[in-house]
Amino acid sequence: MINIKNLAVVFLLALLVLPIDSVAVAQRKRVVNRPLTRAELKKAEARLKKIGYPTISMFQKWNDLKVTGHITRRDFNAIMDAEAPRPRDPGYAHVEVDVDRQMLLLFDSDGAIQKMLSVSTGSNKRYNEKGLRGLAYTPRGRFRIYAKIAGWRKSPLGLLYYPNYFSDGLAIHGNPSVPQTPQSHGCVRIPMSSAEEMSKLLPVGTIVLIYDSESFVSAKDWAEADRLKQEAVIP
Repeated sequence: MINIKNLAVVFLLALLVLPIDSVAVAQRKRVVNRPLTRAELKKAEARLKKIGYPTISMFQKWNDLKVTGHITRRDFNAIMDAEAPRPRDPGYAHVEVDVDRQMLLLFDSDGAIQKMLSVSTGSNKRYNEKGLRGLAYTPRGRFRIYAKIAGWRKSPLGLLYYPNYFSDGLAIHGNPSVPQTPQSHGCVRIPMSSAEEMSKLLPVGTIVLIYDSESFVSAKDWAEADRLKQEAVIP
């Protein structure tokens, strides 16, 4: 038989515990949603700069957070715990294009970030434009910058600004449209404002790694061959 007295005690205990839990949840929510002070914003911005992120949007994008361009309390906590992005293939200077994140990072030989940019790669859709048909795909793998053009270049599918060619006419180049999603015909679009600077930072021969979560190819053997070649030339 059910003990009514015991049930009453359990019910009363539940009434006492639930409000306490509700208060704790409400307090946590208030902490999470509490606006940042000016000092905290300056602290977050300084931390971002120190670990190599040019903007909060870049940090949010790289760390798979909601890209708002504003620092929330959650962003602040993440920034304080974050470290600088590290190269997927460390030990030499090169460019990495992370297709999943739609971001480009230029690393020096010590693995420090020299440049971080949002990009737009191939849409992976079929196109039929200006008499040309094909698949808008950015190849994954390891490449080298093999040719460059200063200023504008008219290609069969449109204009390229300061293109740095890495594979069969595909280039890292400036474009007025660099959406958050893959939308190019196969090139790696970068913001117009960074195109000229990137052209100077990517001499012919620069190693470019393009990868996603399912494909990655190291170029350490290329980098080692470059080093040995350079040492042989130096008297």
